[in-house]
Amino acid sequence: MIRKLPIYTCLAAALVAQTAVAAAAPVGSSYSTIAAHNCWSASGKKDADDQSSRICRGKVGLVVSVNVGDMRETVSIGHNRAAAEKEPAAQAFFGPFSFASRTVEWRMAGSEPLAIIQRWDIDDNADQDRNGRPKPKPMLIVTRLPPGAVCHVAYVDVAANPDANELARQAADATARDFKCGQDQVKVLGKSGRAVELATQR
Repeated sequence: MIRKLPIYTCLAAALVAQTAVAAAAPVGSSYSTIAAHNCWSASGKKDADDQSSRICRGKVGLVVSVNVGDMRETVSIGHNRAAAEKEPAAQAFFGPFSFASRTVEWRMAGSEPLAIIQRWDIDDNADQDRNGRPKPKPMLIVTRLPPGAVCHVAYVDVAANPDANELARQAADATARDFKCGQDQVKVLGKSGRAVELATQR
């Protein structure tokens, strides 16, 4: 006689199997862009430019929300604009003028996105060029993705760490999923430098 298992037992077994498959999936990188040609304006019109707030196509049904205000950008992720703009990352701006690179690196376990990595430039008012413009200091930001909240997980100073990309990928792969937004503190990986100093000053 064949015994019929309760439906919740079957669902639990399926969830465990799915989790095991995801855990075993190889982790790699995929890329998108927040350049204007891949975006539309926050008002919904296809007239975005790189200096405006905009919504951009991401990966696996996610969008990237870029908000620009007072020469400072924020970048957040969600299944739609409204969801992305409610996330902690949408409020994560820095004191100095700051801008994200147009390239977004998505760390993926198979088809499951774990985190994004972006290079940011943080303007250094204490270090200016001969025209009086602040020199930008580069930093990598690791941001965790849904399910769960979207927030910054780790900062890596590019100038201070020759292996900055590898450090950021390790954080994305190993710690982003378990990071608790609002409870855990953003980690500074590798050697700290001027970019991290500018980003964390209050």
